Amino acid sequence: MKKIIRCQWVRSGDSLMAKYHDTEWGVPIKDDNKIFEFLVLESFQAGLSWRTILNKRVNFEKAFARFNPKKVVAFTAHDKARLMKNKGIVRNRAKIEAAINNATKFLEIQKEFGTFSKYMWDFVGGKPIVHTIKKMDEYPTSISEAEVWAKDLKKRGFKFLGPTTLYAHMQAVGMVNDHMVRCFKR
Repeated sequence: MKKIIRCQWVRSGDSLMAKYHDTEWGVPIKDDNKIFEFLVLESFQAGLSWRTILNKRVNFEKAFARFNPKKVVAFTAHDKARLMKNKGIVRNRAKIEAAINNATKFLEIQKEFGTFSKYMWDFVGGKPIVHTIKKMDEYPTSISEAEVWAKDLKKRGFKFLGPTTLYAHMQAVGMVNDHMVRCFKR
């Protein structure tokens, strides 16, 4: 049996991260609800490991109405209190409030552009940016496209989505192909 070579950030024996890497990370996404899911998860990940967020992903999905922005936008003070008590997610008031705020802003962009996907993909000219990464230390923390996009989102009132977080989002949703040169997904 031939050994599968993955990106070096996937630790050997970590089946959750391997599955995520093999089936999701870097796969171009155009579905708005899936994009909203990743925006919520990435904003909660800020300052934490992605592994932590993946472990809690199912709980986040339940807590945030299956990542339906039309439902999240209607969350009340009661919902915020419920989320702050939910041990299955990251209980950070600022991030919870940001997710609800971002749902409103997300819907505004959908209305303006037809889909959030169209708006988002315009920042990379409609196709993935492909990097040539051979070693872990070659991964940048951000790229100019993420910086431009972060400024635009901030201007539109989004929260917890700076350039580093957006770059991670861009990698996750396939706007950037950062699979390492030797990775089988490349």
